[in-house]
Amino acid sequence: MGRSRRTIPEELLLLALDPATGTTAQPQSLDLGLAGAQLVELALAGRIAPDGDRIAVVMPRPTGDPTLDSALELLRRRGSPVRAVHWIGGPRLGLRQIYLSHLERCGMVHAVAGQMCGVLPTTRYQATETAISRDIRARLDSAIRTGVPPDPRTAALAALAHAVGLGKHLYPGNEGRSSRSRLRDLIRHDPMGGLVAHAVMDVQNGAAAQPRRNPAPGGRPPAVPMQPHRGSMARAAAH
Repeated sequence: MGRSRRTIPEELLLLALDPATGTTAQPQSLDLGLAGAQLVELALAGRIAPDGDRIAVVMPRPTGDPTLDSALELLRRRGSPVRAVHWIGGPRLGLRQIYLSHLERCGMVHAVAGQMCGVLPTTRYQATETAISRDIRARLDSAIRTGVPPDPRTAALAALAHAVGLGKHLYPGNEGRSSRSRLRDLIRHDPMGGLVAHAVMDVQNGAAAQPRRNPAPGGRPPAVPMQPHRGSMARAAAH
């Protein structure tokens, strides 16, 4: 996979990065979104494909992206298709930090050391390639404003941005309400993006224990209230 194109996990993280504070919006759900974004990117690269509500490896050949290839190898080792909610809800230790460090190495962000309350060390990340962030945001804005079906990459990015709760970060206040609604509606334009976005929301809602049944075409099936899986939810919330 050539590095001339930014991956969806990278773009999702850049969307979440607050230029004023140097922190990421929705950090807990963002970790789930990054795991889902890896699945979408691998699908776009032809390495995996949806199999109902499961993910199957169809080509184990590495992409050339170390972080994506690590995820691909883990999926391959499963030996059989894995449910998207189980993959996304599993432990993802340091995934957000891995991508922040990667963006820093690529020169798209730079780390700024600081302290909290004058004692605790902190690290903020400021975007250095602001044109890249503007381009990503412009693609979403265009899809929302024009109503023209976006390309699969933009549709998947929009679906994940909605799933992790970035709508209020990107389009705040009452004036952004209609844009947030249209952002949510873009989820229907990419099947793989819709699958993983729904899985991200299901993990957050604790509905990962039971598979979906007979989903309506183009729509989201109703979630079945289930007790959250304490282990995986605790691990997901901790990062």
